[in-house]
Amino acid sequence: WSSSTTVGLVFILTFLIILKIGSFLNSNWRKNLPPGPRALPIIGNLHLFDLKRPYKTYLQLSEEYGPVYSVQMGQRKIVVLSGYETVKEALVNQADAFAERPRIPIFEDLTKGYGLVFAHGENWKVMRRFTLTTLRDFGMGKRAIEDRIVEEYGYLLDTIGSQEGKPFDASKIINSAVANIIVSILLGKRFDYKDSRFIRLLQLTNESVRLAGKPLVTMYNIFPYLGFLLRANKTLLKNKDEFQAYVKVTFIEHLKTLDKNDLRSFIDAFLVKQQEEKSTSNGYFHNDNLLSLVSNLFTAGLETISSTLNWSLLLMLKYPEIQRKVQEEIEQVIGSNPPRIEHRTQMPYTDAVIHEVQRFASILPLDLPHETTTDVILKDYFIPKGTYIIPLLISVLQDKSQWEKPEMFYPEHFLDSKGKFVKKDAFMPFSAGRRICAGETLAKMELFLFFTSLLQRFTFHPPPGVSASDLDLNPAISFNIIPKPYKICAVARS
Repeated sequence: WSSSTTVGLVFILTFLIILKIGSFLNSNWRKNLPPGPRALPIIGNLHLFDLKRPYKTYLQLSEEYGPVYSVQMGQRKIVVLSGYETVKEALVNQADAFAERPRIPIFEDLTKGYGLVFAHGENWKVMRRFTLTTLRDFGMGKRAIEDRIVEEYGYLLDTIGSQEGKPFDASKIINSAVANIIVSILLGKRFDYKDSRFIRLLQLTNESVRLAGKPLVTMYNIFPYLGFLLRANKTLLKNKDEFQAYVKVTFIEHLKTLDKNDLRSFIDAFLVKQQEEKSTSNGYFHNDNLLSLVSNLFTAGLETISSTLNWSLLLMLKYPEIQRKVQEEIEQVIGSNPPRIEHRTQMPYTDAVIHEVQRFASILPLDLPHETTTDVILKDYFIPKGTYIIPLLISVLQDKSQWEKPEMFYPEHFLDSKGKFVKKDAFMPFSAGRRICAGETLAKMELFLFFTSLLQRFTFHPPPGVSASDLDLNPAISFNIIPKPYKICAVARS
C-alpha cells in the first residue's frame, strides 16, 4: 500500500470512531439523567458530605435537587432516591429493576459476595429462598419462636431486676437477650449472659457495626487503593476472622451429630442441603455461603432489634407520660399475665408507640445500596443499568406528606381518631421490595414482647440528678443510628 492510502484509511477510521463516540455521547445527553451538584476532579462531591452522618447531607441535597438526584463519590456515580413515593416506585413497583446489590469494597472483602445481605445474582436468590424457608420452618412468626422469646424475656427481667433500681447501662443486657433469639435459631441453643464466648461474639459484632460507619471506611469504599493505610479495615477483617473461627467449630460439632430427620438449627438445615448437593458441581451450599449467612443473620438479628429497644427505653425516659399510658394499657389488657403476641391486637397504643420508636429513630437511615439490573425510567429520569442506588429510608420515615409531625416523637401517627391502630404504607424501617429484611416478622414479634414485658415489670427513670430535658437524643456515630450511651434506673412495679 502507498503511504497516501494508509493515511487515508487511518483518517476514515478515526472519523468513524469519533462519529461513534459522538453518537453515543449525544444519545446519553439526550436522555434525561438525574440532576445533581457539579463534581470536582478525583473526589467528585465528597467535599459536600458530613462523613460522620452522610444521611444529613443526602437529605439536604434532596431539598435542592428533588426526589431523584445524582452525586459523584470519587469515580462512582450514585443515584439517590428520596421520599415515600419515589422509594416505593423504585423498590416496590419496579422491584426487579432495583434488586441487585453493587460491589462495595469493604463488604466484598468481608463476604466475597457470599451469604445473603451483600450477595449477588443467582447466589443471592438461592440463599434468600433457603433462608426464608428455613426461618419459617424453625418457627419465625409462630408459637415455637414466641415461646423462646417469652423464656428469654424472663432471663432479661431477672437480670435487670438484680440492679435493684440503681443506675446502669441496659444496652449490653438487651443485646444479650436479643442475640439469644437468633442464636437459638442458628445454633439451636442459648448462652448465659456471662458466658465469655458469648460476650466476645457480641463485642466483635458491635465493634464491627460501629467501625463500618466510620468516615475512614467510607473513604475506603470510595478510594479502595487506600485500604492498606486504614486501621479500621484491618480491624473489621480481624473481627470477621475471629467470629467465623468460632462458627467453624460449631459446624464441626453439628456435623458430627447431624440427623436429617431431626434438624435442631439453621446450620443443621444448611448442612443437610450441602450433603444433598455433594454430587453437583458449582453448587451454592458450601461453607463460604454458610459462614457469611450465619454472620449476616446474627448481625441483622442483633443490631436492629437491640438498637430499637435501646431507643425505646431512652424515649420512655424522655416522655414519662407516654410510658405511663403504655403501662395503663398493659394493666387493662394483660394484667400480671406473661405478655403474648395475641395481646398485640388489643393494645393499639403500645403497638403505636413501638412503631413510632422505629419511625422516629430510623435505625437504618440509608438503605443498603441497590443496583439497577436494567436501564430504567424513574420519575421521568433515565437511570442506566448497573447504577449504584441509595434509597434514603429516613426521608420516607420523615416524609412531610406522609407524617403529621415528622420530626417529633408522636405515637398518634399510628392511631385514628378512635384510638385504633392504623398501618401506614410509608412505614419502611425494614426497607421494601426484593431486598426487604428477611427477619421482619421475627423482629416485630421480638419488639412487642420484649418492650411490653419490660414496661409491665418496671418503670424506667433517669438517674438521680438527671431530668428528662437533659437526655440527649442525638445519635452516636455508627453504620446505623444508635443512641449515645446512657444510664437508666429500673424500678420494679408492684
